[in-house]
Amino acid sequence: MTAFAATNPTRMRLGEYGGHVGTATYQRLMILALIFTAAVLLIVLRLGSFAIFENQKSYSAISSAYVPERGDIVDRNGIPLARTIAAYAIWVKPDEIRGDKRQLANQLQAIFPDEPAGEFYAKLTGKRPTYLRRRALPREVSEVHALGEIGIEFPREPERLYPEYDLAAHVLGFTDMSGHGRMGMERVLEKRLTDPNLRGEPVALSIDSRVQGALRNELMRAMTSTHAIGAAGVVLDANTGEIVALSSLPSFNPNKLDAEGVKNQANGVTQSVYELGSTFKPITVAAALDAGTVRDLSRRYDATAPLKIAGFKIHDDHPMGRWINVPEALVNSSNIVTARIADDLGRERMEKTLRSLDFDKRPEIEIAEKGLPIWPKDWGRLTNMTIGYGHGIAVTPLHLATAYASLVNGGIYRPSTLLKVDADKEPKGRRVFSAATSARMRQLLRMIVLDGTGRNADAEGFRIGGKTGSAEKPRAGGYAHNSLVSTFAAAFPMDNPQYVVVVSLDEPQGTAATSFQRTAGWVAAPIVKRLVPRIGPMLGVLPDTGRDVDVSELMPLLWRNGGDH
Repeated sequence: MTAFAATNPTRMRLGEYGGHVGTATYQRLMILALIFTAAVLLIVLRLGSFAIFENQKSYSAISSAYVPERGDIVDRNGIPLARTIAAYAIWVKPDEIRGDKRQLANQLQAIFPDEPAGEFYAKLTGKRPTYLRRRALPREVSEVHALGEIGIEFPREPERLYPEYDLAAHVLGFTDMSGHGRMGMERVLEKRLTDPNLRGEPVALSIDSRVQGALRNELMRAMTSTHAIGAAGVVLDANTGEIVALSSLPSFNPNKLDAEGVKNQANGVTQSVYELGSTFKPITVAAALDAGTVRDLSRRYDATAPLKIAGFKIHDDHPMGRWINVPEALVNSSNIVTARIADDLGRERMEKTLRSLDFDKRPEIEIAEKGLPIWPKDWGRLTNMTIGYGHGIAVTPLHLATAYASLVNGGIYRPSTLLKVDADKEPKGRRVFSAATSARMRQLLRMIVLDGTGRNADAEGFRIGGKTGSAEKPRAGGYAHNSLVSTFAAAFPMDNPQYVVVVSLDEPQGTAATSFQRTAGWVAAPIVKRLVPRIGPMLGVLPDTGRDVDVSELMPLLWRNGGDH
C-alpha cells in the first residue's frame, strides 16, 4: 500500500483535498450555527427588554383603549354614580335617502313616539346631515336599522350615564351635549375627570348611596303625605364634615334633562335660604354659655306675658304663663326666654358667634350652587332678640347642619365636603364652642327629644337629640302666616355624636295623621324617627337601649312639659 501510494500521487492529493473540504464545511456549519444562536439570543434579549423596561409603556398603550373619555364618579363604597359609555346615535344623510321620505318619517315616529313625524320629515329633507336621535337604545337602533335605509347611520359616541337616575342629581349635576360638566360635582371635577393621566381612576364622593336612597325615600314620603311643595335633607358626619347624603325634592333626571327638570335644579340644601326658626335657639344658648351670660341653668326668666320691645311684642306659641329656666325654655321652645337670653348676650357676641359659623357667607362646599345668607342690615336690639330664635336672618339647611355638628362634636367647626375623606386625614377645624358647652348642649338637645317639642323624633336605642323649628315664610310687608318652613335639626347618638341630620319641608299642610298640625314637631321630627333606624346600622351605629346621655342632673329642672313649635 505504501508503494501504491508512492506511485499514485494524485490519489494522495485527492484524499488530502477531501479532508480539507470536510473541515471547511464543518467550519461553515459552525459559523452558521453561531450566527443562528446569536440571532435567537438577540431576539430573546430584545423581548426581555420589552418585558422589563417597556412593560409599563406597553401596558399603557394597550389599556388606553379602555380608559373612558371622562372618568367615573363613585360613592364612598365604590358604587358607580356617573360613568361614560359608548352609546348609539342615529345619523341621517338626506342626499343618500333612497326611499319615500314621508313614509320614512312616519316609520321613525312610530319608533320614537315622543317626536312628531313632521320633525323627522324636516330632518330627512334638510340640506345637511344631522342627528335623527342623539341618544338611542339598542332596541331602537335595531328597529331603525330594519327599515333598510342606506342614508341612515349608527355611530357610537361617548355618553354620560347616571345609573341611579335622580338619586343624587343635585350632588352630581350633569354634562352638556359636548360632554362638559355643567352643574354639581361634574363641573367641580371637570379638569380631574378629563385628565388623560387620571381619568382611568374613579373619583370617590363622600355620599353613601344606601343612606342617600333612604333619605330621599323618607323625604318623598313626608312631602307627599303633607302635600308640601318641596323637601330637603342632609346627613353629615359630625367629625369630618363629609356629606353622607344630600337630597332636594322635587328632583330631576340627569340622564335626560327636560323643561320640568330644569325647573327643579335649585338645590334646597345648599342654595335655598330660609329663616329656620327655633332651630337657632340652641345656638343662642350655647353662645350665652360660652360668654358667661348664662352661668346657672336653673336661673328663671319672666315668661308670664309677651315681651314688649320697640313697639313690638314677642310671644310664645304655647305660653307657659310663668317664670321658666333655660332647659324649660329649650324643651318647650320659648321665644320670650330665648329673646331675653339673646338680649343679655348682646349684638357683638351674637354676631361673633354667627360669623364663626360662617352664617354671613355662602356655605363652604365644593359645588357652585350655594345660596348667600340674608344678613340683617339694621342690627338693633330688637333684631338681635329675634335672631336669637331664628327670625331676621336666613341661611341654608347646610349652614344649620355644620353649626349643629359644632354644637355636639366638642365645639369644632369643620367645613362640609362632598369628597371622601381618608380615615387617617381628618380635616382640621376651628374651635367655636368650648368642649364644656358642647357637652352641655348634648344633654339639652337630648332632653328636647325625650320630653319636649322633638318627642316625635325619638327612635328607641339611637339616642337622638335635636330641635324643631317652624318659621313663617317672608312676603312683601311681613310674613305669610299660612306658609311654613318646618325643620328638624338632629344628631345621633348623643352620648357620642357621629352624624347630624337636618330635614326640612317647604309649606307642609296639616293632615289627620299630624292632628292637622304643620309645625316641625309634627311633620319634620317623624322623618328623623323613621330615617335614623334605617341608616344607623349602615353607618355602624347600632341601637343600644343600655346607653344614653346622662341628663339626670338637669331633669329635675323641668317643671312641666308642653307645647310644640
